[in-house]
Amino acid sequence: MDKKLRLGDLLVDTGKITQEQLSQALAYQKQKDVRLGSALVELNILTENELIEVLEFQLGIPHISLYKYPIDEKVINIITSTVAKNFSVMPIKVQDNRLTLAMADPLDVVAIDEISDSTGYEVDPVIAAPDEIKQAIDNHYGIKETVDKAMENLKSQQQNVSDDMLEIDTLKDMVDDAPIVRAVNSILEQAVMEGASDIHIEPREDNLQVRFRIDGVLHDIMTSAKSTQAVIISRLKIMANMDIAERRLPQDNRFQTEIKGKQIDIRVSTLPTIYGEKVVLRILDTDSLILDVNKLGMSDTNLEKFKKVLNYSTGIFLVTGPTGCGKTTTLYSVLNQINSSDQNIITIEDPVEYRLDGINQVNVNTKIGLDFARGLRSVLRQDPNVIMVGEIRDKETGEIALRAAMTGHLVLSTLHTNDAVSTLNRLADMGLPPFLISSTINGVLAQRLARKLCQQCTGIGCKKCNETGYKGRVAIQEMLVMDDSLREALQNNASTSKLKEIALQNGLITLYQDGIDKVSQGLTSKEEVLKVAYGEGIK
Repeated sequence: MDKKLRLGDLLVDTGKITQEQLSQALAYQKQKDVRLGSALVELNILTENELIEVLEFQLGIPHISLYKYPIDEKVINIITSTVAKNFSVMPIKVQDNRLTLAMADPLDVVAIDEISDSTGYEVDPVIAAPDEIKQAIDNHYGIKETVDKAMENLKSQQQNVSDDMLEIDTLKDMVDDAPIVRAVNSILEQAVMEGASDIHIEPREDNLQVRFRIDGVLHDIMTSAKSTQAVIISRLKIMANMDIAERRLPQDNRFQTEIKGKQIDIRVSTLPTIYGEKVVLRILDTDSLILDVNKLGMSDTNLEKFKKVLNYSTGIFLVTGPTGCGKTTTLYSVLNQINSSDQNIITIEDPVEYRLDGINQVNVNTKIGLDFARGLRSVLRQDPNVIMVGEIRDKETGEIALRAAMTGHLVLSTLHTNDAVSTLNRLADMGLPPFLISSTINGVLAQRLARKLCQQCTGIGCKKCNETGYKGRVAIQEMLVMDDSLREALQNNASTSKLKEIALQNGLITLYQDGIDKVSQGLTSKEEVLKVAYGEGIK
């Protein structure tokens, strides 16, 4: 590559722009203080793709998508955020003393020479779209820059800030300082803005890693110095009203904070690991809660069955599936559907995730002996019409729930099973009598969440979906309605395979089939269905 060649000259020489257009872009560049490539795009003289094509095909410089490229977090510290922003570059890899640098303008000799001189690495430029570079800088330097500034301020005030075993009184003073408050708030804000469901803050041997779970997938967000560990984790524990002196035992609590004008509930869980306390924050955004049963993503057939089951005033309705599959959201939508002034609805949850108007919600508290079974017994003395039990975890809770259903109550709850039919045998395996199960269960909904194809690019990859091809999630469901044939088979101790055979004869749509139907509708991909449906229905 000719290091003396400039972008403007190359574009004129290849006939992509005229000398007049170059002059116009240079004037705009000076006026707006932007790079020449950005000026050409903003003036609609060229598109980003046209710019990239010239550089890639005329000069043989590789083009990459930063949305798809896994950036090594260890290289982020090689250049500062100021250098990255000034030159519109992003370091992505180091190998054999060579730094691979994503650049909006790979002909920028000044940038290449300055970065090479300051880092000691030979620079190998690759082309990336300016918007992708900006997004990468925001993602990888945004939080990190705030955290680093906070630590610099703290170091000027405190000694031994890197010690993970700082005195508790010292830590309490430090975590209330404005810099660390801003640092933690920036992590929370970015997570909410990106639609994350969980934040993982994980201590490693030499650093602290931050990851977000977005649409069910964990993404690396930031790797921070080990010295940030004690203050960041202690700040979160104080926000959640936890004991910051207790680092040997797991703790759970929650707090509420305002982000971009919205009240956000955050559930906090700590876990002691060999490198320090790991913290997971579950983000509960009430604005994203679906309370309309018509918007749960059910097929017309499943929705019809679902609504039929909801018309019963007694019996049990169960939602089943792994953690994070939307069971609570579905049950809350059911409560919202049946909630009225003539109903006494009581829930027992561990913990209460969202607060619902007009519904009496009880938090399980095992520390004082208030578990699901004890709470359920007490609720039955409160003249309820509808009872929601967060989970049937044992025989005692299951037996009380079934007997409550037999005595004129509608009971809603969840279980962890692979599909709807196996739920019936799972209850029997707990030691619950088959006659009691068969006479009280109205229906079972098995549910999974699959990544949804980006509706803007239909899975190809675009800026909206960070080039992943997916944006949001879609529910895949299996709706089982109990009938006489299933009840009779269950009372005769039929196997799960026999029960499933009967259910299929009666029109059951399996998880796999519902997923394939949603593939045909362009909502998700077969790969996503196979991830969550385990090939159910493939014979």
